[in-house]
Amino acid sequence: MIIEVEFKIHGQGNLHGDGLAIWLTKQRALQGDVFGSVDKFEGLGIFIDTYKNNRPGTVFPYVMAMVGDGQTTYDKANDGKDNEFMGCSARGLRNANVPTKLKITYFQDKSLKVELQYKAEDQWELCFETSDPPTIPSVAYLGFSAETGELSDNHDIISVDTKNLYDTNTHKNKDKDTSSPFKPGQRKPKGGKGQGLSSRENEGSWSWFFIKCLLGVFVLAGGYVGYTAYRTQQRRSHRF
Repeated sequence: MIIEVEFKIHGQGNLHGDGLAIWLTKQRALQGDVFGSVDKFEGLGIFIDTYKNNRPGTVFPYVMAMVGDGQTTYDKANDGKDNEFMGCSARGLRNANVPTKLKITYFQDKSLKVELQYKAEDQWELCFETSDPPTIPSVAYLGFSAETGELSDNHDIISVDTKNLYDTNTHKNKDKDTSSPFKPGQRKPKGGKGQGLSSRENEGSWSWFFIKCLLGVFVLAGGYVGYTAYRTQQRRSHRF
């Protein structure tokens, strides 16, 4: 699946917080302490953290993913350092001069990629990518939340676009199976002879149909000729 979100985090002054979250969780959204949503969630959370609490050496805003198991608490005091699955710094994302977007591309059991657009339009910056993705619940709720504390900021969701992704090889195989002319349990002829026999039977049926049509025409023509000869003979007999 692909989830593309256009958002805007903006405000005045240098003191601001706290950030925005995108959720793919097993449960519906509930109000809580993790960027405005509930803690101990089950699923995937993508956090756009704009306020630095205690992560030395990390540039903010910081974008990170957390995989929730339904029991683990988000480490808010350290900006989720111990909970981080993968992440990246995104300096310039707040109050950006271009539309800011985040794109999640997820293939189940194959890959997870998060990209950002905030430096220039149609220029995607890779935040992180892995070929060993976490398992997202098969039925998941997509949600958004934001949080402000003593500081304030504006968190706007402008648009959300979602798409499904399919394995083309799998669908090709399915197409081949469904296009088979044979019913389930029916034996398929060896060497393709059955299909050739079927086509010959069809050709024979059409040939016999045309032969019958021609015979019908000949019978009608013969009847008409005979009737005409009979009428002519009757006229001659009446003259004499």
